[in-house]
Amino acid sequence: MPVGFASRAERFSSIFAVWLYSFAAYQPIMFALSPNDFVEQVMAERTASVERNTLETQIKVSINLDGSGKASFDTGVPFFEHMLDQIARHGLIDLDIYCKGDLHIDDHHTVEDVGITLGQAFAKAVGDKKGMTRYGHSYVPLDEALSRVVIDFSGRPGLQMHVPFTRAVVGGFDVDLFQEFFQGFVNHAQVSLHIDNLRGVNTHHQIETVFKAFGRALRMAVELDPRMAGQMPSTKGVL
Repeated sequence: MPVGFASRAERFSSIFAVWLYSFAAYQPIMFALSPNDFVEQVMAERTASVERNTLETQIKVSINLDGSGKASFDTGVPFFEHMLDQIARHGLIDLDIYCKGDLHIDDHHTVEDVGITLGQAFAKAVGDKKGMTRYGHSYVPLDEALSRVVIDFSGRPGLQMHVPFTRAVVGGFDVDLFQEFFQGFVNHAQVSLHIDNLRGVNTHHQIETVFKAFGRALRMAVELDPRMAGQMPSTKGVL
């Protein structure tokens, strides 16, 4: 054995022992729950892929809740894709969405059914919700516009959306369809969602602040909390 190797190894072992003792002493809740729960939750992939086919739309959605915000979209509705990108980027959620819809009629079925399928993917990806923060909220400004979004992965669907759009159409897109998107998401993700545009004049800004805030609220809600490792974020014991 090289000279000095044993003494260095001994010093490292001593330092590591002191660090581990100190870490455990300041993390009593996490260690009291289970030494392995949090590690297992972090290592587990929270991903989902869902396909949904009807006579009106054929959709494939893949998500990774612990991603980096990478996204790809092919829906045939550019302004809608621009908003979906805000969810991925600000939620740090990897998101791939393909939809072939009956756009020769209008955008309604495409937008609503993407919301439904995305909701199904979230419900699948969050799993039993143990260790999850559960609640998320965000305020996001963009110039004169300001929106607030609050979400609860409660297991009970509910939508309150109050956005006084100043125009009916932006970029050829009927803005009323965003209500259909969020209603579809809420019904199938089983979440309570409150969306409020607090002020705004430019309709594009109103919508963009809503989607950015939605992404950031999702990011907060699905975050794993080490102090909740292995525990359900509800006194009922189930969500």
